[in-house]
Amino acid sequence: MNHKTPDSLRSARWFAPDDLRSFGHRSRAMQLGYGPEDWAGRPVIAIVNTWSDINPCHHHFKQRVEDVKRGVLQAGGFPLELPAISLAEPFVKPSTMLYRNLLAMETEELIRSHPVDAAVLMGGCDKTTPGLVMGAISAGLPCIYLPAGPMLSGRWKGQVLGSGSDAWKFWDERRAGNLSQTEWLEVEAGIARSHGTCMTMGTAATMMGIAEAIGLALPGASSIPAPDANHPRMSAACGRRIVAMVWEDLTPARVLSRASFENGIAVAMAMGCSTNAIIHLVAMSRRAGAHCAVGLDDFDAASRRVPVIANIRPSGDKYLMEDFYDAGGLPALMGRMAAHLQLDAMTVSGRSVGQNIAGAVVHNDDVIRPLHNPLYAEGALAVLRGNIAPDGAVIKPSACAPRYLRHTGPALVFDSYPDMKAAIDDENLDVSADHVLVLRNAGPKGGPGMPEWGMLPIPLKLVKQGVRDMLRLSDARMSGTSYGACILHVAPEAYIGGPLALVKTGDLISVDVAARRIHLEVSDAELAARRAAWVAPPARFGRGYGWMFSRHILQADEGCDFDYLETAFGAAVDEPAIY
Repeated sequence: MNHKTPDSLRSARWFAPDDLRSFGHRSRAMQLGYGPEDWAGRPVIAIVNTWSDINPCHHHFKQRVEDVKRGVLQAGGFPLELPAISLAEPFVKPSTMLYRNLLAMETEELIRSHPVDAAVLMGGCDKTTPGLVMGAISAGLPCIYLPAGPMLSGRWKGQVLGSGSDAWKFWDERRAGNLSQTEWLEVEAGIARSHGTCMTMGTAATMMGIAEAIGLALPGASSIPAPDANHPRMSAACGRRIVAMVWEDLTPARVLSRASFENGIAVAMAMGCSTNAIIHLVAMSRRAGAHCAVGLDDFDAASRRVPVIANIRPSGDKYLMEDFYDAGGLPALMGRMAAHLQLDAMTVSGRSVGQNIAGAVVHNDDVIRPLHNPLYAEGALAVLRGNIAPDGAVIKPSACAPRYLRHTGPALVFDSYPDMKAAIDDENLDVSADHVLVLRNAGPKGGPGMPEWGMLPIPLKLVKQGVRDMLRLSDARMSGTSYGACILHVAPEAYIGGPLALVKTGDLISVDVAARRIHLEVSDAELAARRAAWVAPPARFGRGYGWMFSRHILQADEGCDFDYLETAFGAAVDEPAIY
């Protein structure tokens, strides 16, 4: 049943009144070649498009936006494309995470300030999904997320290549002298064969899946490969559905609940998700309000309960996202793990999660495992705490060597990425496979922007000895396509004086993942003395966006949102005045 009428459309505030200001709106719209028959009584749909010439994940969005427009027009709406910052993960430095909140701000203000009734959110590259969703939740109008979809699987000499995961693997072989320059260039040319996001279960695939799991994407949309003909059909379906959502007044507040985000966490665990999922899902949930907010303990509890059943690299060792789609995609995975979901949670389809996944079938039991035969019984992610990380740190047990799940070793500390990079290729470096490599001052403020530096390279000396994993500890993040015994997101970060700042080379660090414990084997008295002597590093920014970022960014355990953007910060923003 429709809840809105044409005269109650938000866009009618701009176009309908018989006054001079609305005359100007109509006149300027006609200047663009439109006429009253385009907007009168019709929902105006913003298509927030994160396409750019330098974003390979979104290269097809220039075409897909036309498919969305087609769907909007089919359903009787009026589509308007509103470009937003693209945040191309491979190219933006020092980190796209520095600009996720900028995209969130832009999305919120684009939606609020324009004469639109709803929005289609076109994203997929790592930070675009949470940025778009965070902004749209805060804007409060009906919205639907359109995922970019994964690229085709990579190929080289008969091998199937996965973006990121195989890059790290072959780079170590290149460093060890086992791969020629010619072979390295062949891998370079074969690992990314089409438009679309990384086809491993990296951050892009993780966040697209989470957006669907929490109810903001159409059923099955997140699994469709970008070059597949089903992708433009899905895009048109998003256009049709968002028009219906306007009439139904199906806003994020009516879709999202605590159950939605708990479903997102459960699905993330089953997928063998990127560690970045924690930061983004925490931030998105806090935008939806205190009644929806989730935290690190919710992830850790779900990790102990929900098995990893998606056999996708890097947690898996064989399959990629094309295989996942062919096996039934996210609806099939959610159907298989339905016992761990809250099936009455609402979605943008207008139906519940349970209704969306009813009848979903798994077509390959090795790609999407049965619950009784999981890839890992538990351990997609684990949250560790201790005197070195009182507010938490994150590890991905499913993607690291088992020997490091309980380990004590001496620290080898680097205060910056350049220091680490300079030392790591020194074949005389005093390091063993038992050492714990520590990179600090790489968190939200220290990085700046918490770059994906946490998968520290194995020292060249050890690579040549055949070592391919060792324990690494950082307040940075790592790519979701990465693997290894990396403990990340240490909070509070070293740059602001967190305990990680007090570690010295040679200190023993103990890790016990089963006990969820990480401990610096240094006395409280010694730590207090070190703290008294600690000197804060210089500011990263003297002006501009970075200056603002540094003053308002929250820590990793809080989702790295800006404090003033969180829902709890202040009163809701009123509709813009039109005079």
